[in-house]
Amino acid sequence: MKPATHRHLYAVKIVFGMVVVVWAFSGSPVAGAPPSPPNLLVILTDDQGYHDVGFNGCKDIPTPNLDSIASNGVRFASGYVSSRLSSPSRAGLLTGRYQERFGYERDPEWPPNDPGIGLPLTETTLADILGQTGYVTGLIGKWHLGAHPEQHPLKRGFNEFYGFLGAGQPYLPEELIMDQTHKAKTEDGSRQIKLLSNYEPIKATNYLTDEFSEAAVHFIARHQDQPFFLLLAYNAPHGPLEAPDKYLSRFSRILSPNRRTYAAMMSAVDDGVGGVLAELRKDGLERQTLVVYLSASGGALDVNSSDNYPLRGSRKDSWEGGWRVPFAMQWPGNLPRGMVYDHPVLSLDIFATITALAKVPLNPAVPLDGVNLVPFLTGQKTGAPHEAIYMRMPDLGAFAVRSDDYKLVIPATNQAPELYNLSQDIGELNNLAEERPAVIKDLENKGAAWSRQMKSPGSLGSTGSNAPQPIDTDAGRSKPGP
Repeated sequence: MKPATHRHLYAVKIVFGMVVVVWAFSGSPVAGAPPSPPNLLVILTDDQGYHDVGFNGCKDIPTPNLDSIASNGVRFASGYVSSRLSSPSRAGLLTGRYQERFGYERDPEWPPNDPGIGLPLTETTLADILGQTGYVTGLIGKWHLGAHPEQHPLKRGFNEFYGFLGAGQPYLPEELIMDQTHKAKTEDGSRQIKLLSNYEPIKATNYLTDEFSEAAVHFIARHQDQPFFLLLAYNAPHGPLEAPDKYLSRFSRILSPNRRTYAAMMSAVDDGVGGVLAELRKDGLERQTLVVYLSASGGALDVNSSDNYPLRGSRKDSWEGGWRVPFAMQWPGNLPRGMVYDHPVLSLDIFATITALAKVPLNPAVPLDGVNLVPFLTGQKTGAPHEAIYMRMPDLGAFAVRSDDYKLVIPATNQAPELYNLSQDIGELNNLAEERPAVIKDLENKGAAWSRQMKSPGSLGSTGSNAPQPIDTDAGRSKPGP
């Protein structure tokens, strides 16, 4: 064999370099060069308790598939949504912005003839942004951001929609409720599950959670050859409490009928997520897909028998139980495996993370409140992603600010502020307000500065006025909350 000439060696180097480049963009993890753009799958539950998933300590409801997202990626111990209400929380997630920036702080009414009730048409959604950059976008499940034709998901950036527009639906079709113990009725007394496939009304024939899971599997199978964004927005375990015997039979040991049905509903979600994750693996997409799982709000303890342990309060409160939620993320080969991340993160960060990964140009005049989490999870950046995070509930006069370990809570109008060190007191039992007046003042100042950037609460989803409502930092604090 003749020795290789310099020309031959140069050719070999070129070929080797081309192979490396192809490998780097084929979905294999390469340090400093993750596959781009990744798919995004957001799995959203509704009114799920913080404790009602295995990775947060749940013992009576097995959730192996939801747990796998945390074990294959990152569990966010302090993961928050931006509102304890369903519709504003979804508005924040889909815009990457505090919904207070556009006056959207209340769940909307149901007048389908009013385009002003719902997510303001001036706002750009994550589906809008990703759709403009070549992603196919899909929403399966609950919308709850407006019922007018101009507010339809297909008018807000989604290419495909399979679900319902309002706040809730029954889960069991008429033919499945014959032998069910729990037969909660909808507001209009109807048992028909009213769904839309894009714009076409259809009737569900299966348990609603299973319908959504199956539709998600089909969406991924159809679009495996192009980047996609899928929002799989289960309405479970939001009421009414309903489940078929297929799932109820798994929990005969749970004595409370409501808790048993809640467990069955969560088990159906977990089964469905297992099928969706299996489809990603089957199609070779697991390493090319960023998967995020969270609840849209804290557990509604007195409504659906959820469990927020060890947090205080429920969905209706400004304590941790209202807005700290189960939250996990996986992206195998690109994010650490089995990591527990303690710094506070927000549902708003999903928008900022995927648009950064997809290198999407954003409008600098429309500020994002979310942060790209990947550099913080991989060690490229240190410290906390957010200096502080905020939640307000205008109809109650409630307000909360968390910065580092400290959290300021104003539970309602005319109530004194409370202060907790969450690293030592996650259950918010030891009020430090009298001992730490300087911390109280600092958090109030942060809240006032944040409030000045926000609009006052609008009317049922309208944009509202531009007049901010500042925190009263006087000693009496008779008007606590921005």
